[in-house]
Amino acid sequence: MAEPSTIARPYAEAAFRLADAQGKLAEWSAALANLAAVAADARVRSAIGDPTLSAPRIAGLVISVLDGKLSAEAENFVRVLADNRRLELLPEIRAQYDALRNEREGVIEAEVFSAFELDEAQLAGLIARLESTTGRQVKAQVRLDKELIGGIKVVLGDKVIDGSVRAQLGALENALKA
Repeated sequence: MAEPSTIARPYAEAAFRLADAQGKLAEWSAALANLAAVAADARVRSAIGDPTLSAPRIAGLVISVLDGKLSAEAENFVRVLADNRRLELLPEIRAQYDALRNEREGVIEAEVFSAFELDEAQLAGLIARLESTTGRQVKAQVRLDKELIGGIKVVLGDKVIDGSVRAQLGALENALKA
C-alpha cells in the first residue's frame, strides 16, 4: 500500500491550485486546519473507519461539525474525500497544502526549542537572524525543552542548528574520547 503522504499529495495540490486560482490561500489553510482537527477527533475517526456508514453520511457528519465555517468548495472537497475514503488523510493533506503555501509565499517554518522562555526581543532577534540567513520569512514555533540544559536548537525543514549546552557537552565528550 502507498504511503499516506503519497496518497495525500494530489488532494493537497488540487486544493492548493483551487485556492491559488481564487486568491484564497489563507481561507483554505484555515478550512483545512479545521477539517484536520475534526478528522483527528477519536469519535470522527471511528465514524470515518466504519465501513457500514455511507460516504455521503460521513461527509455530512464532518461538514455538520463545522457548520457554516466551510465554503461550498471546501464542502465539495470533503465530499470527494469521503467518496474516495480518504478523510483520514486530512492532517497530511493540510500539512502538504501548508508546505505548498509557504513555498509560494517565501515562508519557512522553524521549530525553536529552548531550555528557557524567550522574551519577545530575543525571539525577534533570532527570527531576524534566521531570515537573514535563509532569505525567507520565518514563522517560528517555540517549545520549551528543559533537557537542553541551556541555549536553543532550531529546526528549519531538514536542517538543524543546535546551539544547546547539551549538544556542546556531547561534542566535548566525543572530543575527550578521541
